[in-house]
Amino acid sequence: MASLKSIKTKIVSYKKTGTVTHAMEAVSAVKMRKSQERALNGRAYAAAALSVLERLAGTPDAERHPLAKEQIGKTCIIVITSDKGLAGSLNSAVVRSVEAEIARRRLAKNDVVMIAVGRRGGDYFASRGYEVRVKHENVSDGVSEGETRMITDKLLEWKEAGEVGECVIAYQNFLSTFEQEAGVRQIVPITAEMMREMVQHIRPAKGKYAPETGEKHEQPAVYTIEPSPEEVLSALLPKLLNIAVFHALLEAKASEHSARMVAMKNATDKAKEMAGDLTRTFNKVRQAAITREVSEITSGIEAMR
Repeated sequence: MASLKSIKTKIVSYKKTGTVTHAMEAVSAVKMRKSQERALNGRAYAAAALSVLERLAGTPDAERHPLAKEQIGKTCIIVITSDKGLAGSLNSAVVRSVEAEIARRRLAKNDVVMIAVGRRGGDYFASRGYEVRVKHENVSDGVSEGETRMITDKLLEWKEAGEVGECVIAYQNFLSTFEQEAGVRQIVPITAEMMREMVQHIRPAKGKYAPETGEKHEQPAVYTIEPSPEEVLSALLPKLLNIAVFHALLEAKASEHSARMVAMKNATDKAKEMAGDLTRTFNKVRQAAITREVSEITSGIEAMR
């Protein structure tokens, strides 16, 4: 049986660990609330983008735009993970979803180019021979429009050069504080079906962010676009792409802080449980030592008689 000193050392160690994880839980809880509110408020913009795209989808001008039509080329995968760990299965779930998508499309490694937002995903796929052309850190608490612009500008550059035909984005979709869902969504070619699927996954069934009953936009047979269809669509479709990437970053950030808070809460509870078990063990060992000493003293007294 372990000595009293070693047991006491372990108890102190578990208590210190619990103090650290509790502090991390509190920090993540504050960040989580801010990220959740921003992600939920941002869902209205994704829904508005869907309504715009639904009105234009199906028109010949929209279908002819390079961002809206299929082209032959490599598949670009935007992988959004975190730079830090201690968030449960957050990053591994995204990685598994990307691997499943690559297997489903039967893509070879030379058929894929990647943009990694977050060190965990970038390091994982780079170490396995995938071409990770762009890496961005994902350590800031907020998501800026500049970060989104850097990603979409690079994607547009590859699209215009004919290197990339399709693009998908993999991230953790925020469902609730205790539930996040890793998924892969297509963002290029930009279609009404793509935006509709994204909005369907991000809008809750009820509450102030839920869609209105019967919400649907009918597209007319003909649109008159001024100043010209090419000029309007060239300005509009990249902005819709920005909205899709920006919202994915918001959802991933809210999911990260939620998952980390839950993981740290579980770690804190486990540290308290282990400290409690060891305290009971310590008391038993101490009681046994006291009983043994009393027995030895009693035996000594009896022997002296």
